[in-house]
Amino acid sequence: MKTSDIIIVGAGAAGLMAARTLAKAGKQVLVLEARDRIGGRAHTIEVAGQAIELGAEFVHGDLPLSLRLLKEAGIETEYARGEMWHYQKGKFTQDEEEIVGWGELMQQLQQLKEDISIQEFLDQYFSGESYAPLRQSVLRFVAGYDSAEPDKASAFALRTEWQQEDNDAQHRIKGGYVKLMNWLRDELLQAGGKLLLNTPVEQVGLSGPDVILTTQNGGQYKASKVILALPLGVLQNNGITFTPDVPEHRHAWNLMGFGAIIKVLLVFKTRFWEQVEGADMSHMLFLFSEEKIPTWWTQVPDQSAVLTGWLGGPEAKKLKDTSEDALLKMALQSLGNMFNMGEQALQAQLLSAHTINWTADPYTLGSYAYETVNGHQHHAVLNNGVDGKLYFAGEYLYEGPSMGTLEAALCSGLDLAERLIAYKNC
Repeated sequence: MKTSDIIIVGAGAAGLMAARTLAKAGKQVLVLEARDRIGGRAHTIEVAGQAIELGAEFVHGDLPLSLRLLKEAGIETEYARGEMWHYQKGKFTQDEEEIVGWGELMQQLQQLKEDISIQEFLDQYFSGESYAPLRQSVLRFVAGYDSAEPDKASAFALRTEWQQEDNDAQHRIKGGYVKLMNWLRDELLQAGGKLLLNTPVEQVGLSGPDVILTTQNGGQYKASKVILALPLGVLQNNGITFTPDVPEHRHAWNLMGFGAIIKVLLVFKTRFWEQVEGADMSHMLFLFSEEKIPTWWTQVPDQSAVLTGWLGGPEAKKLKDTSEDALLKMALQSLGNMFNMGEQALQAQLLSAHTINWTADPYTLGSYAYETVNGHQHHAVLNNGVDGKLYFAGEYLYEGPSMGTLEAALCSGLDLAERLIAYKNC
């Protein structure tokens, strides 16, 4: 049985951040990762010499920890600025106006005294026919951006999110998020930490003074402290067995929200979408529609011929077991409907296609967390850990304006590591 001071299960952003921080503080750290790669939901691949993201893609705003780490690592970023376009009722429009009724909605949210779901909020205060476009816009945004189920998503949490000052300082990392993940890994190894890939943990034994981890192939690892830096979906779907069970913690994580996402990346020969029906869309960044794959974006300001399709929330969850071929067909049909192109014409333009159904991925089983009604109450249970020897880290435990982002994962890993370093018995 192999032993270490601290074992971290999961080499995603939270796990690597915690591991790097602990190792640099002189702790003996071992990271066990189920996949054959690091990064978790940050997964960069190279296509025709270009880095494209199957997972996390944007640095959403001036995020302090992410930008500090990127600067420290010497990794460059670029602004992702472009135009927002809509396709509705057979027409493309560049509409930058505020959603009709949005001010009234925010005013009503401000007056809300008790937390309820955003669906219940809309049903209670904006049920009239005149509010139908507003309801549709809000629900589409909650599902698409937050990947949330509207009947579970917290109105209070969304109010906090929407109150944040608009910030168009959206960045992409040159070379992709893999560069930041690799840097965190290298920092860990240089500080004496260890990393094992292809090592899925199945069981966590808590009956003795130490934690015993059993892997899929029967290997065992022992540590006085263990950090589970796993996606919330893995915990909710019983991807790990606890002996004895941890009912209080299980109850807490099962009441948290974890969304669903399908992402489709299509690499074409040309940027056929730039000139359509007299509309100049050469600077388009985002395109929103009511198609089955409703949200699309380009690599602007980069002039590559890559389109990314995005489907989130309940509709993505319904398609959890859909084949990659069927998802690709759905994506091409969505583009064909908008750009008046047949599937055969699009296929002739297509160089490569990459579909990632994160909700079906066994080591993720979803997208990212969202706050449920009064869900913040469950954070304290998980942040306290189990018997001073088992701890949890991940973006789902973050409390702040950047929930559901890689920044949230990094903050969670750093916060837990610093708390453990401060403990005298660590």
